[in-house]
Amino acid sequence: MIVRRERPGDEAAIHAVHTAAFSSAPRSSGLTGSGEVAEAWLADRLRDTGALPALSLVAVIDGAVAGHVVGSRGTLAGQPSVGLGPIGVLPYRQRDGIGSALMHAVIGAADALDEPAVFLLGSPDYYGRFGFVLAVPLGLEPPDASWGEHFQVRTLRAWDPFVRGAFAYAAAFDEIRGA
Repeated sequence: MIVRRERPGDEAAIHAVHTAAFSSAPRSSGLTGSGEVAEAWLADRLRDTGALPALSLVAVIDGAVAGHVVGSRGTLAGQPSVGLGPIGVLPYRQRDGIGSALMHAVIGAADALDEPAVFLLGSPDYYGRFGFVLAVPLGLEPPDASWGEHFQVRTLRAWDPFVRGAFAYAAAFDEIRGA
């Protein structure tokens, strides 16, 4: 397996990864009714509007894209930060360590770029193993208050421990939520 930055020409494979990985998940009400998988749509939209190119990574096995993760520009109390997601792995490749490799790579890349923190919405049990902790107890507010038990942060070397406030994802996340 090789983890590398997304390149031109990877778009269709990335879309296919997220479609396959999330095809049985509920669709977002913010989509146009096309039946498109929300995470696939979001990955495409972020590429156009908010992805950080150095944080759009693919896992390649035998020359084919098997997984993808993207970090996009978010803000915390008006200061730049990173929103993570979607992350997806082809179903037949899940539990092979691809998701973990992508997580370690994207966190390392964000740290190397002097990003202060990475935020995500997900399972604390799963993401805790990558150093994520609940954000709300640190005074870091999610875009939606109901997310509190799943909204997490991974602080990096450039983190200022005195920063508090609300996190905002890239605009594509609001589009998908129908905001």
